[in-house]
Amino acid sequence: MGKHGKKDMVKNRKKKMGKKGSLIDLIFIAIGLLLFAVVTLVAFKITSEFNDHIQTNDAIPAVAKDSTSTLVGHYSGTLDKSFLFLCIGMAMATFVLASLVRIHPIFIPFFIIALLFVIFFAGIFSNLYQEMAATPELAAQAEQLVFISHILTYLPFIVGILGTILCIVMYKLWNNAQI
Repeated sequence: MGKHGKKDMVKNRKKKMGKKGSLIDLIFIAIGLLLFAVVTLVAFKITSEFNDHIQTNDAIPAVAKDSTSTLVGHYSGTLDKSFLFLCIGMAMATFVLASLVRIHPIFIPFFIIALLFVIFFAGIFSNLYQEMAATPELAAQAEQLVFISHILTYLPFIVGILGTILCIVMYKLWNNAQI
């Protein structure tokens, strides 16, 4: 490998190291959780209404009625719990990616200011979901989605905690990069 080839590898490695784990990941987490929650809530409403129509129709066999009831049961059980798994998994992935970043501690004040903006946007996302879940058409389904409702109610608090831990992970490891 030539002299310039080695420099290019080091340059590319440094460029890649700077693009992992940041506040942008927290924004993606908040948006991803909001989108998953909204899609799940609307889909739960559609399948609930579909199930109600199937259950009242006498021409449909009992096996079909049992199948649609089971499907509706999965929304309040399986998909609700998978939302918690999604939230924890996205947070862990962000921490792993943040451990790969080496940033000088002088940037902590800028990180904290940016974190306040991210928490503000998470509050907007939380209010958006709460307003949607409070509508009379979706309130019954939102009550059954316990994890989704709780996580999105406390989304700004969760993002604040994740951002604080992210700050600690990113800036604590700066001394290790001095080697």
